[in-house]
Amino acid sequence: MNALTVTFAGVEFQNPIVLASGTAAYGRELDDIVDLEALGGLVTKAVSLLPRPGAKAPRVSDFPGGMINAIGLANPGLDVVRDTELPWLAAHLRRTRVLVNVVGNAVEDFADVIARLDASPGVSGYELNVSCPNVKAGGLEFGADRVVLRALIEQARAATRKAIVIKLSPTLADLAGTAQVAADAGADAITLTNTLPGLVIDVETRRPRIGFGSGGVSGPPLLPVGVLATWRVSRAVSLPIIGLGGVSRAEHALQYIMAGATLVGVGTASMVNPRAPERIVQELEHWCDRHGVTSLNDVRGTLEWPS
Repeated sequence: MNALTVTFAGVEFQNPIVLASGTAAYGRELDDIVDLEALGGLVTKAVSLLPRPGAKAPRVSDFPGGMINAIGLANPGLDVVRDTELPWLAAHLRRTRVLVNVVGNAVEDFADVIARLDASPGVSGYELNVSCPNVKAGGLEFGADRVVLRALIEQARAATRKAIVIKLSPTLADLAGTAQVAADAGADAITLTNTLPGLVIDVETRRPRIGFGSGGVSGPPLLPVGVLATWRVSRAVSLPIIGLGGVSRAEHALQYIMAGATLVGVGTASMVNPRAPERIVQELEHWCDRHGVTSLNDVRGTLEWPS
């Protein structure tokens, strides 16, 4: 076992670097550009019961120091992903683990998607995006209502024996408390965090830079937000964590690991440079060699808080 090998929710990953949901679609789009087999894992683009056309274009815009997007969870729907995308991943990835990102309009949608995907080969688990709106309950995001969140996770848990990862929003008033609810309901892990809401205005047209208006902010500004969220949640629950937000080099990944994360997601940086995740893996290897670290388990959670 090399220094970068980690175990996450009962699944062994060859290294802690995973492609965040939405940055690599379902894998094949990056196949000629990135050595996907060099990475620890890949989290697919969102999957919903039915196809979703997504938000009005333009969907993505950069600004100094970051990016804003409103994709609208566009995806081809469960049937296409099950019949076309997941078989491709299973045929092309032998070492890299696959987590399927799941979204829904109602509580029961998540379990329905999982139940209909669970026989697909090569899937190690599911990341449930509970930051999306509960359409049947007035649009409040699933993760913001703990009663709803508990029911959602319990239904999802009943639909699979594979890993269930809950992706939480950084805007929740009590992230640690919500993570504890997720743990009690049967979740195996937590992803921290989703994007922050924001608005970028084109001052020449006096209109938003993206078609939906507001969107999710990602990139470097999210790094300290995600690291703090990871540290707080890691102290509250024993579940493994995917740290996510603002990672573009090994130093950033190590901050998440020292704060308590087991895996580290790379999102915006891989859209700027698709080979950034591979480079981060190599940088982590060099860092471990320089510091005599034989296992990242010895680094995880070693943040020393000021007295």
